[in-house]
Amino acid sequence: MSDYWIRASEISNYLYCRRSWWLQRQRGAASRNVRELQKGRRYHQRHGRTVWQAVWLRRLAYVVLFVLLAFVTFQLITR
Repeated sequence: MSDYWIRASEISNYLYCRRSWWLQRQRGAASRNVRELQKGRRYHQRHGRTVWQAVWLRRLAYVVLFVLLAFVTFQLITR
């Protein structure tokens, strides 16, 4: 039994080009499209930061909404 894990990106590579996957895995051949891979990596990092910001902004909006509703409720009760 091998301790080598097959990642999702490897499955994608295999489905796209079996020969390329085999060359990378068995022969250790480097990709020729290094520039495109780096651009893709930077894009995914930017996208990940955008998603992270969106999640925190949504949480902040919920907190603000809760505080506003609590304030309005308190104002209505104390009249």
